[in-house]
Amino acid sequence: MRTKHGRDKLFADPELLWEEACKYFAHTDERKWVKKDWVGKDAQEVERESETPYTKSGLCVFLDISEWRLLNTLKDSSKDFLQVISRIEQIIFTQKFEGAAVGAFNANIIKAELGIRDSTDVTSNGKEIGVEPIKITVVPPSE
Repeated sequence: MRTKHGRDKLFADPELLWEEACKYFAHTDERKWVKKDWVGKDAQEVERESETPYTKSGLCVFLDISEWRLLNTLKDSSKDFLQVISRIEQIIFTQKFEGAAVGAFNANIIKAELGIRDSTDVTSNGKEIGVEPIKITVVPPSE
């Protein structure tokens, strides 16, 4: 017979999760992408370093766990764990949002990732839309 059931907890306490998340943030800040760009009238090729956005999936890769396992393991956790998770999600959101705002990240990709939607009126040009009632005439069947 087994002496225990299931896997061990991922994190013994919220402080450990926070420490690991901070390591992920520092590791991601150190990782730079290099992209080619062409500048000047002669289109001289240059390489530019680009920041790396924080992501939940990146955090899970860093921690070597699946997002599903992280969520399911922590969803029944204490209030302290939930506060740490909330703080981590806040940092990820803010870093992406600010990075897109200053042009470090592709704004369209980050906007979609963060669930930000444009609400543009493409039908009424800003004018109020009036709805006219529909008249329905019922014609009895002829015999």
